[in-house]
Amino acid sequence: MTPPDPELGPARKRPTGRRTGDSGTRDAILDAARDLFAERGLDGASVRAIANAAGVDPALIRHFFGDKGTLFAATVANRTTIPQRIAETLVGDPATVGRRVTDTYLRLWEEPATRPTLLSLVRSAVTSEHAADMLIDVMVSRVRTQEGAEAVDDIRMRQIALAASHLLGVAIARYVLKAAPVVALDRETIVDEVSPAIQRYLTGARD
Repeated sequence: MTPPDPELGPARKRPTGRRTGDSGTRDAILDAARDLFAERGLDGASVRAIANAAGVDPALIRHFFGDKGTLFAATVANRTTIPQRIAETLVGDPATVGRRVTDTYLRLWEEPATRPTLLSLVRSAVTSEHAADMLIDVMVSRVRTQEGAEAVDDIRMRQIALAASHLLGVAIARYVLKAAPVVALDRETIVDEVSPAIQRYLTGARD
């Protein structure tokens, strides 16, 4: 049995706040969680702060999600198309997969609708092992769904993991640390420079 979350206090049989059956309540919690996770990361965003931002009693977070870790996973799964969009780029002409993946990933960091979630994922994953595990689970699940479970063996997942690690490093340098030499480059130039390495990771092709 999962122990009570200390941030939530003792479980209540009838949580107060908006009606527990109101889907708008769940959506409000997910929206608030997305924003606060982006701003503070998993460890820094408290359940009470999320509840206050959503305008609900903290006990409703227990009702809908159980604990903060599950809320984080639900936020990733329900408030972003990022894993799906990246997985979709893996399908298509193998000769151009590196460029597709690189371009799509950088665009996701630049789009107002997806950038906050990516910031949330990065800040949470680098400070919380639990968040990192959940992020990997979500990404692997989407990739397997997109490519077909039989096509994603250990070798394929290793290829994807290496490509993802490379792209994450570029994104952190450009969008989080704002390293001047990387920020100074336009997206097309970065794609030109980075995509050959991503192509090699994903296909094993070498010059």
